Amino acid sequence: MSTHPFHQVDVFAPRPLAGNPVAVVHDAEGVPDERLAAFARWTNLSETTFLLPPTPEGAAAGADYRLRIFTPGRELPFAGHPTLGSAHAWLAAGGVPRQADVVVQECGVGLVEVRRDADGLAFAAPALLRSGPVEDDVRAQAVAALGVDPDAVLDLAWVDNGPGWLGVRLDAAATVLALQPDFATMGDLRVGVVGAHPEGGPADVEVRAFVPSLSVPEDPVTGSLNAGLALWLTAAGVLPPSYVARQGTALGRDGRVVVTTGDDGRVWVGGATLGLVEGVVEL
Repeated sequence: MSTHPFHQVDVFAPRPLAGNPVAVVHDAEGVPDERLAAFARWTNLSETTFLLPPTPEGAAAGADYRLRIFTPGRELPFAGHPTLGSAHAWLAAGGVPRQADVVVQECGVGLVEVRRDADGLAFAAPALLRSGPVEDDVRAQAVAALGVDPDAVLDLAWVDNGPGWLGVRLDAAATVLALQPDFATMGDLRVGVVGAHPEGGPADVEVRAFVPSLSVPEDPVTGSLNAGLALWLTAAGVLPPSYVARQGTALGRDGRVVVTTGDDGRVWVGGATLGLVEGVVEL
């Protein structure tokens, strides 16, 4: 057994208990993979992360730390809310980034920049590993799994930056909120759904994320999905360069994801991070 510092951070949370929690274990070097996976199953959160020193290659490229990200079902090469929550925990534990106000994370998709400013933390959306049109059979499966009127489906696209996201754009936020998916029909698909709120609504768009194949039927607030949706829909001119997404409403949460596009065209995905639990864990 080994003892490790531990944080639990509420991410994309405008107030405590409104966002998506992530469990963060520090100094996890040397812990066997099966123990990491077992702890992630035990926490039963959408994701549990483990902070380690960067690899020599990562350190040479400027990484401040390396992150491994586990769902209860498998390890992921990248995920958004764990990236922000882990950066929060690393800074709270005394981590000092090499670049002022920019933390560089090494993970399965490479290096990810996390900036901090007066509004909180934001990560630079990584490039999509898969994008573009969706095959007809996959479209039919997704529409059937969502149980939505096909006329309410405005567009679909692959927006995969690691977890395997399929993006579905619906005609309205109300349609998004009314979904009651059939997870058996969804199978291995990881489906993210977005619909616009009317002007003056609580946010610009409503988002939901369904990932039953990762033992997370619905994720409360999802950074990687929002990053993929942002790259897709801002490039298409459907959404403005900067906007706010609400997610978690159907689960009793009230997450807020702030998307901004810099002058250089880079898309940043951020929000508030709140440390709610701190202690030690035995692995």
